[in-house]
Amino acid sequence: MQKLALFTVLFIFIFYPTVAKADMVWPALYLEKRLLSWWAICAGLLIEFFFIKHLFLLSPKRALLINVGANTASTIVGIILIPLTGFIWEIFIHDSNSPTFNPITWIFTFLSACFLNALIEGLIIKKLFKIEFEFAGQKLMWLIFANTFSVGIALISLWIEPLKP
Repeated sequence: MQKLALFTVLFIFIFYPTVAKADMVWPALYLEKRLLSWWAICAGLLIEFFFIKHLFLLSPKRALLINVGANTASTIVGIILIPLTGFIWEIFIHDSNSPTFNPITWIFTFLSACFLNALIEGLIIKKLFKIEFEFAGQKLMWLIFANTFSVGIALISLWIEPLKP
């Protein structure tokens, strides 16, 4: 029953007409758009390459392959999960008496994007590339830390050059 409810919510969220979505905007949508810009992707790949190379003691070639594979997966899954997480925050957790674009929501959006990306990347590293990875260990913390740089660049860019309607 829970899977059906989750599938229904995801189906509605994904296939709901775009024009109707324009009536509701939340920080995760802004961040997601910036995370998908070519320069943010390149910066993230470059930053995370060094973390992955040194964290898992890999050759540059293997680190590049794992970095691109893990980040491709986190981008594809993140296209749905980051906005969905922000949507859940806005509907179920956020105080309806405060504005949507407030510092607490931006902090939550930033931290959830870092955490989700690191979890997805860690899962790919462990399952697809068969590298030892504990989801409660220091390597996850370092992966989250690496993602704070790549997500942080995208977030800061929103203040430097806001999205245009």
